[in-house]
Amino acid sequence: MLKRALLTGLLGCGLLGSVAAQKVKSTPFSYLPEQGADRYDMRVPRKTLPLADGTGFVILAHQSAGGYAVERYDADLKKQWSTPIPVAPDETLEAFGRGPQQALVVIHHKDDNGQNLAVVAVNMQSGQRSPAKVVMTAAPRDRRPGVSISPEGSRLLAFRYLTRGQQVTSIAATLFDQNLGQLEEKTYDFRDLTDFFSPAVHVANDGTQYVTLISEGMKKLTVRRYPAGTSTEINVLGVPVGGIFGGKTVTIRDTKFTVLNDGSLYAAALCADYATGEYYSLKVVKYDFSGTGDMKFSPEFRFTPAYLAEISKASGTEVKRLDDVYLGELLLTSEKQLVVVAEKHFEEGGSEAPVHARELHLFGYNEFGAPAWHSIVAKDQVAPAVDSYTGIGFRAAVFGGTVQLVTMETIDKKSDLYLRRVNALSGVVSPPERLKLNVADDQQLAYVKDFTAWLNEKTIIGVSRPSKKSAALELDKVVLK
Repeated sequence: MLKRALLTGLLGCGLLGSVAAQKVKSTPFSYLPEQGADRYDMRVPRKTLPLADGTGFVILAHQSAGGYAVERYDADLKKQWSTPIPVAPDETLEAFGRGPQQALVVIHHKDDNGQNLAVVAVNMQSGQRSPAKVVMTAAPRDRRPGVSISPEGSRLLAFRYLTRGQQVTSIAATLFDQNLGQLEEKTYDFRDLTDFFSPAVHVANDGTQYVTLISEGMKKLTVRRYPAGTSTEINVLGVPVGGIFGGKTVTIRDTKFTVLNDGSLYAAALCADYATGEYYSLKVVKYDFSGTGDMKFSPEFRFTPAYLAEISKASGTEVKRLDDVYLGELLLTSEKQLVVVAEKHFEEGGSEAPVHARELHLFGYNEFGAPAWHSIVAKDQVAPAVDSYTGIGFRAAVFGGTVQLVTMETIDKKSDLYLRRVNALSGVVSPPERLKLNVADDQQLAYVKDFTAWLNEKTIIGVSRPSKKSAALELDKVVLK
């Protein structure tokens, strides 16, 4: 039986404790908002990457038209080095990652002669930039090639699509190590599949490759596993999540696949009534390729009238149907509890209209994959068009059995970054606590979510504009007491 974690009444039990934030330091920061389609594609949604030992971080900053830089800072915001990364008008960023020795910037180039993906590696100690290395090419009219960087940055996989008409028939992939040394080439053949959509490729830290597919008329989630090395073995695990239920045709509306540091692969799917578009349920799957290989298919969570009533109560606005909700994060705790975070966001209309982000939908699963709780976090965020989706939404991190959520909101007439903590075992959510940056509240660029990151459980890095009187952004370090 599902147990909903109450947002009030349980907070006095001391499970989460109180939060007090102290802004320790700020330094000027240069950033130019993305233009064109990149404002919405979010190919590089995380532009601050903490170092593994918590001693600092690297940032990918867009500082001028066509000019980016990779910069390293220590934990006290002292800049160690800054390395320019030129990006031509016919080029766009594809990915940003880091390993123990190098930060990796992937750039997509396209002209009348073809497409390619090139990787610029920057030495983490010295900031020295290596010459760009082309890791994948494609014809001008081919689908855009892509890359996947493993969670720890130890492997980079570049791939391109081979098609017949609009249907993908195979994917050609090349695996590289942290130093961009080529390890292997593989081809994923899909000629035995007649109907599938949205193929995506993921790589684990050991080089294992996963191809995720939506097939059978947007009703089935399938994962194909290709081990690293010379093995030709292919493991396939698929599960239907849509179908005909109560006379309704239910199909997949949104999916999220995540490969975690331990190599496990989780998938979540929001399913909707095909005829009306109204959301029907959330389904979660763990793909376990160890041993004989199996799937843990969690019982579905139905979006019933009772759940709509919970949203209405939390948000203060009557909700008659669920739509415009998108999967944001799949988070796994040290005790293997899974927390799925989805968010409602939408545009008012028109390219220059504000973008809105509303309530967060949180779903908790125990270590056996059974639904344990769900919570709704009410919020009302609005970002000007210049921010696109970088000024709204949320950032999340897991520490032990606690999920930390950071949002930029105006609460009680105070515009600021706010922190909530979620007990992953019970679902109890702490009240929002101000980080005391006093973020400007106007129609100008005020907060860039892409740069929000945690150095550790008590230290948060962010980029914001602290005052309406200032046009300049600053890089902030906030320590939680």
